[in-house]
Amino acid sequence: MRRRYNMKKISMVINADDRLGHISPEIYGHFSEHLGRCIYNGIYVGENSPIPNTDGIRNDIIEALRNIKAPVFRWPGGCFAEEYHWQDGIGEKSQRRKIVNTNWGGVTEDNSFGTHEFMRFCELVGCKPYINGNVGSGSVRELSEWIEYMTSDAESPLTEQRKKNGRAEPWKLEYLGIGNENWGCGGNMNPEFYGNMYRRYQTFVRDYDGNKKIRKIACGANADDYEWTQEVMKACFRRISPQQHGMMDGLSLHYYTVPETWDHKGSATEFAEKDWYKTMKKTMYMEELIRRHSAIMDQYDPDKKVGMIVDEWGTWYDVEPGTNPGFLYQQNTMRDALVAGINLNLFNKHSDRVKMANIAQMVNVLQSMILTEGEKMVKTPTYHVFDLYQVHQENDLLVSSLETEQVGLEDEYMVPNLTESVSVDANGVLHITMTNVDLEKAYPVEAVLLGKEAGEIKAEIVTGHMQDKNTFEAPETVGVQGFDGVQATKEGISFTIPACSVLHIAVK
Repeated sequence: MRRRYNMKKISMVINADDRLGHISPEIYGHFSEHLGRCIYNGIYVGENSPIPNTDGIRNDIIEALRNIKAPVFRWPGGCFAEEYHWQDGIGEKSQRRKIVNTNWGGVTEDNSFGTHEFMRFCELVGCKPYINGNVGSGSVRELSEWIEYMTSDAESPLTEQRKKNGRAEPWKLEYLGIGNENWGCGGNMNPEFYGNMYRRYQTFVRDYDGNKKIRKIACGANADDYEWTQEVMKACFRRISPQQHGMMDGLSLHYYTVPETWDHKGSATEFAEKDWYKTMKKTMYMEELIRRHSAIMDQYDPDKKVGMIVDEWGTWYDVEPGTNPGFLYQQNTMRDALVAGINLNLFNKHSDRVKMANIAQMVNVLQSMILTEGEKMVKTPTYHVFDLYQVHQENDLLVSSLETEQVGLEDEYMVPNLTESVSVDANGVLHITMTNVDLEKAYPVEAVLLGKEAGEIKAEIVTGHMQDKNTFEAPETVGVQGFDGVQATKEGISFTIPACSVLHIAVK
């Protein structure tokens, strides 16, 4: 039985004079692992492919990612990173060591996509690289030498090797993850052990140029493992000065929205209203995770020098029927669009602590931005939400409040009908993003703007039925549409947000 607690009108207040802090562009980051068809036959097709490419990287993907101002990419994993040895992925491609991907599908890959190819990919898109180092099966020396190979301009065998392999100038490496999921596939470590391992490994990550500081990210918790956060922070902050803030710039957090169980996650496309609200309830759990992990971090880092890095998040369903179960290929519907909008609003509103987020994963895996099939490419509903929300990058977060009501089908999975975040850009334009998870009801909203009069108004929307998706046969079923339903009022603006939608309003 459907249950609602009805309200006649939704009230919203935005204070344009009260800025809470800066929204890091890296919140809109991405993750690409050697998994399924994410890298090979996804991002990378090789220089000899008939598919239009630049140095083996698909031109249509480059263009699509540039369009949404993709700010940062995390690579090579994931669990794959903890078995990846960087020397296997450099030099003449025909001579590179082949490996078996034991984590994902047991396939053999030829390592034709390695350090040089990844850095070239970042250059072509115009984003920052975030490399995840191997702690689980690698060594301190291996990671230290990888950093020297990439970033040093001094005369050394490693820099000479890089030059011989075609790159004369060092790259700028922005972010380095010291391990991945070391509580699990990265070594099944206890938190205090990992904390000490982190301290050791990061010591030998050198900044070879004072202007090129590498920001180091420690492996954080899986979902609600608060003990991990507590013990890692304790180990890293022990016996050092507060100015060193744990010898880290970030601590990661992983959380996936799984509607059912890990053994049976549920279909990506065939789901009922009950499954819709259950998914929304589980994705909104992200706010509690951010709040509680932040509170632990505050004990050691009250000035918030250490960013929370949500470098794996998104939906995880059963793979599409007939596909390799180790490739994690799933479709993407309006359900995923709402999940994306809700989480991005959360990250914006917690941008005092959340400094980066990386949705999993970029192409052909889990909650993808893009799906490919041969020369065909399709942008998913999630992609279009990132397109709407790119306006928040580099903005200041504003104080906003929104009345909500509970919607859903049963008590256990009742959720707020609306979520929002509001920012102001360098030109003084307000950007309001809002989600409506209600599958049937549109809501009239009266928004009061404090400290600003509404001038020119523009709005865009992503909306549809809950199972709507983009396919290779119908690639534009879901997309960004113009929305002309916003009016200026004496106190601010008014509009009605449709059911099952993600909305962006710009107010000059």
